[in-house]
Amino acid sequence: MKQTKIMTAEDLNRTYMRFAHQFLEPYDDPSTLAIIGMQTRGVHMGRRIMEIIRDQFSTEPDFGVLDVTFYRDDFRSKLKMPQVKVTEIPFDLYNRDVVLVDDVLYTGRTVRSALDALMAYGRPHSIKFCCMIDRGHRELPVAADYVGNTVPTFANEEVMVKVNELDGEDAVYLVEKDREEPTK
Repeated sequence: MKQTKIMTAEDLNRTYMRFAHQFLEPYDDPSTLAIIGMQTRGVHMGRRIMEIIRDQFSTEPDFGVLDVTFYRDDFRSKLKMPQVKVTEIPFDLYNRDVVLVDDVLYTGRTVRSALDALMAYGRPHSIKFCCMIDRGHRELPVAADYVGNTVPTFANEEVMVKVNELDGEDAVYLVEKDREEPTK
């Protein structure tokens, strides 16, 4: 397995700062803004962006955590027991401008699941999507509103976003999986 670092901690911090600015740009009054981090790494990314907004702009958007496990279209077709994580949205979504935050945009299925989950919690005014990496290979018509980096990938590659809170470092890696030998 070959790993190539494509974003450093400094690159990530600069991107979080850019996201903070972009999230606030459309609003004269940012009080309707809410940030929701998608389990798992999107939660940590969203918190960092929210902290920058609080520290740099003296406003604190509401923050929530979303797990989409039960909303996935492949939930029942997986053989193993899914690992369900916490969902915590301690505010009313009605008429809010929500930004969903996740680490990697791939097929679009997780984002579709997140939209279904959010609608079960209320009716936001708008929902935008933010990801650190867009790696292509969409299966659904989903696009990110805010993208840290676009990294075209091959089928045998994976993008790993690492956050210090879980992984002990802040970085993004492109990982080339070993190709399986064809069976004879």
